Amino acid sequence: MKKIKFLMIAMMAIMATVCFTACSDDDDEEANVIRYQNAVNSTVQNSKKNNKVILLVAFGSTWQQAYDAFDETVAAYKTSFPGYDVYLSFSSAICINRAAAGENVAPRNFYAPYYWLKAFAKVKYSEIVVQSLQVIPGEEYTRVINYIKDFSNNSDGDIDDDYLSKVTIKLGVPLLQDAEKDVDAVAKALDKNFSSYAKDNIFTFMGHGNPDSYDTYKANIRYTQLEEALQAINPHYFVGTVDMAENFKTNVLERMQAAGFTSGKVYCHPLMSIAGDHAHNDMSGDDDAWDNGFEANEEGEVEDTSWKMYFSHMGYECNDNTQIVKGLLEVKDVRQIWMNHTKDAINGEPLDYYHSKNPEE
Repeated sequence: MKKIKFLMIAMMAIMATVCFTACSDDDDEEANVIRYQNAVNSTVQNSKKNNKVILLVAFGSTWQQAYDAFDETVAAYKTSFPGYDVYLSFSSAICINRAAAGENVAPRNFYAPYYWLKAFAKVKYSEIVVQSLQVIPGEEYTRVINYIKDFSNNSDGDIDDDYLSKVTIKLGVPLLQDAEKDVDAVAKALDKNFSSYAKDNIFTFMGHGNPDSYDTYKANIRYTQLEEALQAINPHYFVGTVDMAENFKTNVLERMQAAGFTSGKVYCHPLMSIAGDHAHNDMSGDDDAWDNGFEANEEGEVEDTSWKMYFSHMGYECNDNTQIVKGLLEVKDVRQIWMNHTKDAINGEPLDYYHSKNPEE
């Protein structure tokens, strides 16, 4: 009987500990949410100058070069949209946490879009424009839309319904939203900036891409379409990704060789909004899995090897001097296309969820 009583007491103690820990974790999370919201509320309340606002939403990064590109972009938006306050947000929780912890650079806070939207409601902006800084209308763009949906639907029930019924919400689409207009415009902007490199050499762009299982709205096709548009201008251009099946660097090599480019100088440039981890490591880093040859994984990609090292081993002149580590937001002609999308959103109708998140292929 004593043994049973002892076991019961022990189990109650364990359950109490688990409950306390779980409740403690929940309390900490709730405290953080309140702290983050208060911080964003304070920023908006202290800096509000206009009655309309633009929220730029990027995936995020922990590289100083990326931060500089974001700051330059915010400044450009403030100049081009003088009637609007402008703020920047990260959609990636990982990037937000790592930025706050000071990974690679000094600590800096980039809060999630939902905190900003709720802060905008608190000061009652009459018009909210959310501009996606994504390249393709894929998985990350869907996350942006879902933030807006949660806000519009007052999912936490703490926003004034009368305000929500009156505020105008608009959405600026990603860089390559439209299969014809945007793809053609980006191709021309890229060629304008890099034609001198591509004239006598191979010029590759490295995008991110969605994994097949997350290829939201079949957005990966934009990379193929962009390569076709670029090659219509100059056949020396190629577009690959780090995460799109059948469009890895190995597939880019196959297309290069099939086109007769079996040697020569290969330039590499990220097809991403900023030059962060992928640009510095996956594209131009020194990771090299060469061991008298490469062994591809089941998808046909060579892992643990940068584009620079891969093309170098494949017999091309590809080295530090052929790496143009610059994000698309640093290319003013390309950044202007995002800004044109913002203008289109402002001049267009209030947000239409269906068409904004389901682009034609």
